[in-house]
Amino acid sequence: MTGLLAHLRRRIALEGPLTVARYMEECLGNPAHGYYMTRDPLGADGDFTTAPEISQMFGELIGLWAAVQWQAMGTPGAVHLVELGPGRGTLMADALRAMGTVAPFRAAVQVHLVETSPVLRDAQRKTLAAAHPGVTPQWWNDFSQVPAGPALVIANEFFDALPIRQFLRGPDGWRERLVAWDADAAALAFVLSGAQAASPLIPPPLNQAPEGSLIEICPAGLRKGHTLAARLAAQGGAALIVDYGHDRSAPGDTLQAVKGHEYADVLTAPGEADLTAHVDFQQLAQTCIQAGAVTFGPVGQGDFLTALGIGARAQALAAKADARQKTAIDAAFARLTGAGQMGRLFRVLAVQHPGLTAPPGFE
Repeated sequence: MTGLLAHLRRRIALEGPLTVARYMEECLGNPAHGYYMTRDPLGADGDFTTAPEISQMFGELIGLWAAVQWQAMGTPGAVHLVELGPGRGTLMADALRAMGTVAPFRAAVQVHLVETSPVLRDAQRKTLAAAHPGVTPQWWNDFSQVPAGPALVIANEFFDALPIRQFLRGPDGWRERLVAWDADAAALAFVLSGAQAASPLIPPPLNQAPEGSLIEICPAGLRKGHTLAARLAAQGGAALIVDYGHDRSAPGDTLQAVKGHEYADVLTAPGEADLTAHVDFQQLAQTCIQAGAVTFGPVGQGDFLTALGIGARAQALAAKADARQKTAIDAAFARLTGAGQMGRLFRVLAVQHPGLTAPPGFE
């Protein structure tokens, strides 16, 4: 029995079954045993690969997107460039390199990284020190800690890792899905709450879903989206949210575990696999609008990157590459933009101050 599994068993014995959100919080963020707190999960030797690790083109184009937004903001002399969940720091390093082509913007940028994992903070520090020795990032545990002022915010595969709650509709209404300890099987198991879930928890588009429907809500994601949007509406700026998910709220169980680039059982070996769920972009966008910001999208990642010029960038890189490198560039282009790969499943949402014009990629 792993250390986290033993901890979960004790906690359930003391408190009763855990919500799926509590379970995810423990699996991902437990200080001693949490998945993100104890390892670098990225790359071929890890459990999954994100877009910035696939190709420099992704981060470069986002860097140029931010430069255009800075110009639309009136070229403020100082602007916070914030990344939520920066991974190894690869996206930020690539974005800063591209920003170097717009020298006044690069000079105005103050880099902030929102990261709770000490392992990943160390990786980010090393990546940025090697690529941009003059950059002195500031690290924060939460976006709310970033100093006041206009901000440009990047959130790539951040919201999918935030804890969700799940509800199942039965003949007598909604009941919450919980994680319990099955003594007979000596394993974790899903159970349902004994009391009907409060209806205000269920988003209006889903409240009339038929019996047997399972729905997901992400209170943490909605809170963070509201905080982000309220900040941008009050102090200026824009955010780019890239993640896998769905444009419209819909029933479905999207909770998944990934280990060694393969899907795994979500209740087996807690703390040893990545846990995520698809982002409900409809709920997220509505929350941002309610906070005073405006939103654009979501659009598919493939369409977004194409509009930003990834085709031309791929050609420019290929022109200077050998045969092996050209093959890698072609493969990365296809993976980032292909409808059957990341191009359609991954969605892109822009959130910004109401005074800004439509951002690049959303015209």
